[in-house]
Amino acid sequence: MDTKEEIIRQFEAQTAPLSPETHEKLANILVRFNLAKGDLFLREGEVCKYYSMVARGMIRLFYNKDGRDLTEHFSYEKGIFVSLESYFRQTPSYLMIEALEPTVIYSFPHDQLQDLMRTNHEVEHMYCKMLENSLIESQQKADACRFETARERYHRLATEHPEVVKRAPLIHIASRLGMTPETLSRVRAGLL
Repeated sequence: MDTKEEIIRQFEAQTAPLSPETHEKLANILVRFNLAKGDLFLREGEVCKYYSMVARGMIRLFYNKDGRDLTEHFSYEKGIFVSLESYFRQTPSYLMIEALEPTVIYSFPHDQLQDLMRTNHEVEHMYCKMLENSLIESQQKADACRFETARERYHRLATEHPEVVKRAPLIHIASRLGMTPETLSRVRAGLL
């Protein structure tokens, strides 16, 4: 999955059908980024200017709180990601986006996507579906933190996103699940 056409088809598969004309318009604004492991795609205080999909590799969205690095989200092949508040409001982000592996990202620039939405209802509908998916995922994460045990949260992640469990550093997995690395070790060992 490393061409603009493949990326547009993946966005379409996760959102809404698009005509060939709309495919072409979206492909014309799509931007490719190549990141090395450890590169920051977005730094704290920068404005998020892209709505993106991972073509190859893995990224994480994270923030710092009281000197601790806390992972908010992982995204890998076919995963869509964005710093939502910064992107919508075009204000500085508290989230950072880091490549956990050599990563290829394709992104829709904010202003160009907004321009297309004003003139193309298919793009507008796709955008609404992307937002719906992001909101549902945020709600599911919040519910898991409120209602599930550490073991249930880990099992859900391992079932729904086995690539994260295989590829992401355990310290980042623990922070994403809202537990210490020691608790994660006990969960993985079946002690909790």
